[in-house]
Amino acid sequence: MPVRTKRWNDPREAEDGYRLLICRFRPRGVSKEDETWDAWCQALAPSAELHAAAYGKGQAPIAFEEYERRFRQEMTRQKFWLEGFAAHVRRGDTITLLCSSACVDEARCHRTIVKELLEEISSGPQAEPARPAARVVRRSRPA
Repeated sequence: MPVRTKRWNDPREAEDGYRLLICRFRPRGVSKEDETWDAWCQALAPSAELHAAAYGKGQAPIAFEEYERRFRQEMTRQKFWLEGFAAHVRRGDTITLLCSSACVDEARCHRTIVKELLEEISSGPQAEPARPAARVVRRSRPA
């Protein structure tokens, strides 16, 4: 299975392939040397507003169905990233999508929605490249 999901603090396994952190916020207190991911792509995370709505910042949390609807709508503006990572999946590369260590229910997490989107795109016809809407923060791995 080329697209996997985990939390960022789950142990690295050989079959993880490329570990992509897709959290809105970088995990606090984690030094560069202790990062467990290969890159961080905020573009595939919920917006700050949707993140706040999901966690009930200033109001009652929204239902997961509303969260999913809004997140999928946000992802329509992230075709560059989705199509780019889907191209890797199409080639057979494994990508493991990482979310927060506090996110224990992957069925109610955006990482599962992104997984579904990548699988849909990678199994469909190849799309025209889109323009980037955000950047990926890469880091070099220690030797």
